[in-house]
Amino acid sequence: MILRASQKPYTSLAMLTAVFISSASLVGCNNTSSATSTNTMATASLATVAAVSPAVQVVVGDYVSDSYSQRHQGYDWVAVKVQADENDQNSVHITVRSRDDIKKPTCTFDGQAKLMGQDQAHGIIFETTANDSKVFLQFQGDQLTIDSDDKYALNYYCSGGGSIVGDYQKLAGEVELN
Repeated sequence: MILRASQKPYTSLAMLTAVFISSASLVGCNNTSSATSTNTMATASLATVAAVSPAVQVVVGDYVSDSYSQRHQGYDWVAVKVQADENDQNSVHITVRSRDDIKKPTCTFDGQAKLMGQDQAHGIIFETTANDSKVFLQFQGDQLTIDSDDKYALNYYCSGGGSIVGDYQKLAGEVELN
């Protein structure tokens, strides 16, 4: 901006202020536009579900203890629901529940487990931590085996001396929780 001799200093100051405010608002518009497109991209990426690994695809489903087949006779049973984690292609969400139709549920657990590896001898292994202990979920064929470094650590999630340690069979359909 060039100051002419005919202009009063306060007029130039007013013009300078107006130019500065206009420039700032344009920069602000640009930042708002950028922030808006960043927010839109973030929302879009949250909506996009990560591709699921083949190992996760194999293990997703409902698994039940042996006594599930006798649930109509009043036997207590435990179910494990394995679902793909929407945010990590190599993780699963584990939900453990027991019957709740006749009495209060005896076992309840929710957690995330990460794929550790797979081979012919051991099947597919996932790992999580529960009650400060490593927990292993071993999937072989239609069987899930839950085990831990400290077997008593998993008693915490069940009442009456129960534990989620054990073997579970995969159901062809969905588990009937009551």
